[in-house]
Amino acid sequence: MSDCIFCKIAAGEIAADFVYQDDDVVAFRDITPQAPTHVLIIPRRHISTLLDATPESGPLLGRMQQAAVEVARREGLAERGFRLVTNCLEEAGQSVFHIHLHLLGGRRLSWPPG
Repeated sequence: MSDCIFCKIAAGEIAADFVYQDDDVVAFRDITPQAPTHVLIIPRRHISTLLDATPESGPLLGRMQQAAVEVARREGLAERGFRLVTNCLEEAGQSVFHIHLHLLGGRRLSWPPG
């Protein structure tokens, strides 16, 4: 998608503070962090929302989770804990329509969220 900011970040057209990259997934620090560690994990392939994922998307969604765990380990969150959040559509807080995970950690996170 030529106008998608996350597609441009994944393609290297827009600078980001990358913390992880592989052939399918990239992870970078959020520019408005909500926790001491706030990393976004996105697929290189554009999928607008979870509602647009298909059964064929399953392996890619799994890669995103695996990348999130790898980043959590690298960031020192594996021992203390972390949260993964996916927002779907505006009312849930999705503002960029390219599927992504928020990896949050580095402080005690309250429940319920929002």
